Amino acid sequence: MSYFANSPDDLVDSALAGFARAHAGLVEHIADPGYLSARRPAPGRVVGLVSGGGSGHEPLHAGFVGGGLLDAACPGRIFASPHNRQVYEASRAVAKSGGVLHIVKNYTGDRINFGIAAERLQHDGIPCARVLVDDDVATDSEDIAVGRRGTGATVIVEKLLGAAADEGRSLDELEGLGKRIVDGSRSIAVASGAQTAPGTGRAAFTLPENAVEYGVGIHGERSGVVRENAEIGPLVRDLTAALADALALTAGSRVTALVNGLGSVTPLELYGIFERFAEELSERGVVLERRRVGPLVTALDMRGFSLSLSRTDDELTALWDAPAHTAAWINEESA
Repeated sequence: MSYFANSPDDLVDSALAGFARAHAGLVEHIADPGYLSARRPAPGRVVGLVSGGGSGHEPLHAGFVGGGLLDAACPGRIFASPHNRQVYEASRAVAKSGGVLHIVKNYTGDRINFGIAAERLQHDGIPCARVLVDDDVATDSEDIAVGRRGTGATVIVEKLLGAAADEGRSLDELEGLGKRIVDGSRSIAVASGAQTAPGTGRAAFTLPENAVEYGVGIHGERSGVVRENAEIGPLVRDLTAALADALALTAGSRVTALVNGLGSVTPLELYGIFERFAEELSERGVVLERRRVGPLVTALDMRGFSLSLSRTDDELTALWDAPAHTAAWINEESA
């Protein structure tokens, strides 16, 4: 068997129940219609934060429900958008006096279902706004009608907006801040092996030996760009250049960086990748103010990684450093 579960649906349902049981002090699992909410929401918030998306990307989004981050997360089936009823019910449950903000990755299903939920909330008199995360450099093309995909930088958006919400900022303020963060964030991913489908055990695609798919998506979307005989040093250099160019970074630019494992890349490899990433940024004179390394936005068992950069300043760095405690996030000392 490729996955230790009876079926794809069983995998999702049992994992959600198990996650809530394992982290019972942090989250509550509402099985019908299916969402996770924070047990100890921040008392100073006037706006609730809700996100969600397909399962298979753990710890996103469930791992970021709790103090300093999300009030609720809505998981769909594997690689499928949550139903609009999930989003609606979760949003109603955690909405504050100032309404609710949806953090949405830029995929058609997510946009539609969060949009329907938002219309229902507004009909109920609950103010609702949306921050659309579209950070993927590989899909930054006028030929792609839906625009850039939402990927690794979603974690940065959720962390910073969570801290800002804890300060008591309004819905309009959070929406504006979220759009500013998204505008200053870009990601790109590569993989040497596709994820395997829980239902069939087959790989989503195959690659030649010692080759990588450059610009792969978190659902196994292929870019059509295959690099053979890829070496990690030149590969990280090219990925860094793509991000730096997309953000127009120059010497003195300040950034937060993520090195994200897509499922089956080991911590040993990820920290080696981070070291090369940091060296590339240093050579460009880019100031690496904050960083995070590990599996944050995965794609089941895909053998790959993504790099993300987000422009920062004194305000955003302070928000990054603000206290947070969820199943997948504990603040680290900054240096």
